[in-house]
Amino acid sequence: MRDLNIAIGPRHGMAHTPTSFSLRLGNREMHVSRDFRNRYYKVNPIIDCSTGLQRGHVELLVLRKWLVILSKAH
Repeated sequence: MRDLNIAIGPRHGMAHTPTSFSLRLGNREMHVSRDFRNRYYKVNPIIDCSTGLQRGHVELLVLRKWLVILSKAH
């Protein structure tokens, strides 16, 4: 684990919530926040995976409450 940067603030076009944080590990980034979007499809109750809003992003919705975004760091 070379670089560990934790930043609290708006990321990926999401509204700022005090329960969000970002981790940067080398050239990868993980952002965790509460999910605020309305989903128009049936969501798996444990974990749901989909493509992100930007190219190269993966979104994981955990327990229908927490949104984990995996991406390359800029």
